[in-house]
Formats: sequence, structure tokens, C-alpha cells
Amino acid sequence: MVWKPSADRLPAESSDRPVLLSRNYRKRGFLPEYDPPVAFDPDSGLSMLDEVGRNLPSLLQKDDFRAYVRRLKIPPLPETRPHPEVLPQLRLYYLRVGFLASAYINQLGQAPTNLLPSNIAQPLCRVCRLLNRPPVLSYDAYALYNWKRFDKGGPVALGNIDTIQNFVHLYDEHWFILVHVEIEAIAARILDAIARIQRDLPRPEEAELNQALEDIAAAIWDQVRVLRRIPEKMDPRLYYKRFRPYIRYFENVVYEGVNRQPISFRGETGAQSSIMPVLVALMKIPHRSSLLTEHLADMRRYMPAEHRDLIEDVESMPSFRDRVEKDVFNSLLEAIASFREVHYGWAEEYINRRTQDPRGTGGTPYMQWLKQLIAETRAWMR
Repeated sequence: MVWKPSADRLPAESSDRPVLLSRNYRKRGFLPEYDPPVAFDPDSGLSMLDEVGRNLPSLLQKDDFRAYVRRLKIPPLPETRPHPEVLPQLRLYYLRVGFLASAYINQLGQAPTNLLPSNIAQPLCRVCRLLNRPPVLSYDAYALYNWKRFDKGGPVALGNIDTIQNFVHLYDEHWFILVHVEIEAIAARILDAIARIQRDLPRPEEAELNQALEDIAAAIWDQVRVLRRIPEKMDPRLYYKRFRPYIRYFENVVYEGVNRQPISFRGETGAQSSIMPVLVALMKIPHRSSLLTEHLADMRRYMPAEHRDLIEDVESMPSFRDRVEKDVFNSLLEAIASFREVHYGWAEEYINRRTQDPRGTGGTPYMQWLKQLIAETRAWMR
């Protein structure tokens, strides 16, 4: 069975302006415009999801966890026409129920199961229809909506952020998520620079183009520095054995009460981040048509709908490859390739040397494909 978008979803914004100029991406990047809510109203029936979420790492240690989940009565979403004001609550609902679904299917130490019970499957499918996305925990819920600040006036950066929801008690999982959150926060500088280019289309001045690309490269190098911090608080053995299995893809899972046919979905993966697709779109990097490019195209289904719109918007921008300084253009490509190289190194250290399975959490031969992306990025240099 193949998931298809639903007409029953949040209405899209209409604007003749480029997406970056009509939305507030320039301050938070692909993170929500405002800090995600950490809990539902305590007087609301939905607050039971917060309690289950807080207890999830401990509940997963119980042999009867799945029996416990089957007894849960998940409160339905309010029967209201979706609108942007309820979006933060929809995202929190999706986060809580999405974590619960992945925990149920992928519980460690228990026999595999490919049946998601109706009391979880139906509310998950309902909220995901409203969000116009497949009904499975993806990068958006695992990272983009899964953080809070200690100091509300401080930056969205390591040291000032923590997660809302986890699968395990280990801080290693917090760190894994939070590194991605800071990288996403830095992406605001990338989107701000792209917005400046869009503002001056169709013929931005060469000096302004050069400056925008230099600003993007500087932001990517800052992202590289954050990505290199992964080993500070994340043990490779704990990552591979204790929490990576919970973000694994769903393979032939029956969503009880929704559809009798088994369905498969990609697992949570950084390939569902919108940062690299936007950079590829901006730089017009030609990646050879292959199973890799099909996979990357498929990853867009798991991104928030508004992020897919932004990528398409940047893809429609004209190429400026021959209008900027060669060194500036090549330096930006080198920054992108270097980010991918660090990612490749961590994939080797944390996953590849510990398994004979060539598939990542998204269900793809990631090591071979990461090498191709690096090579083709550098091959686009002038």
C-alpha cells in the first residue's frame, strides 16, 4: 500500500511572493516559529499523553508494555476544522502518538510484531492526515518539534536546550536529537541569505550574490562544527543497541482499523531534514539519476508540507553558477561536501562497523549513497 496525501489537512497559505519571503523561516530556519509546547493543558483529556510520554522510557523496560499500550484510551483530537493556530498542538499530538507507535512496533527484547493496534493506529493516521504526512514517526517529530529551552531568552543551542520526549533514559539520545536541533537553528542564516537573493530577483547584483553565498558557507561550517560534537555525549555502542532500533523503518505493518493491507514507511533519518535539499536546489548540484535520487525524492514525503513547498520554490530560482566568483562558488560546495563527509564518518563509526545490514533507519544503502553525494558535490566545482 502506498500513502497518499489527504485533502483533509491544514490549508496552504496563498501568496505570490517566494515562500521564504512570505513565511518566517529567516529567524528559526526549519524549526517552528515559536518554541514547541512541552505539554497539553493539564485540564485537558489530552494531558494523559504527556504522562505516557514521560513514562515511556521506563514502560519500555516492561515485558507487558504492548499489553499496556493496547489498553490505552488515546483521546481523539477535537473535532474542529484545522487552522494554523492549532498547529503546535497537532504537532505535539503527532509527537506523542508517533513515539508510542514506534515504541510498540520496535520494542527491544520482544518478538517482532507488524500489527499496530487500532487505538494507536487510528489517532496517528488522523493527525497525520491533518499534517499532510505519512503516519509514522519522522525527523520532524523526533527533532524539529522535540525541544525546549532552559533560558527562554537564550539561543536554540546545545547547553540551553533539552528534549521533550525520548525512547530511553540515556542522555546519549537527548544529545543525538539536540545536535540536530542546533544544526537546524543555524540553518536560519542559510535561509535568510537565500531570501536576500530572492528579494533581488531576477538579476541580483554580483557583489550581493557573492556575499549571500559567503554567508551560507559560514553557516554550514558552523553546522559542521556542531556535527563534529556528536561523540562528546553519545557512545556508539549505546546508540546502536539502545535507541537507534526505535527509529527503524516500518516494514509491512498493518494499521488495525485503518487498512487491512500491510504498509511500509521509511524510518526517522537525517535525510528527512530539508537543509541539504534546499542547498542542492540553490546550487543546482546535478546528482546522477539512480535509486539514490529516487530515495531522496521519496524523503520529501516525510517532510512538513510547508518545507516541501520551500524546496520547490528554491528549485525554481535561476542558476547563478556563472555569475558569482569562482572561489566563492567552490567554497560553498566544499562546505556542503565537508558536512556530508562528517556525516559519513559518523555513519561508519556509529552504524556500519556494527552491522552487516547495509540499510539505514530509512531502509536504504546509506554508505554507498553518501559517497556518491560527496563526489558529485565536488564534481560541480567550477
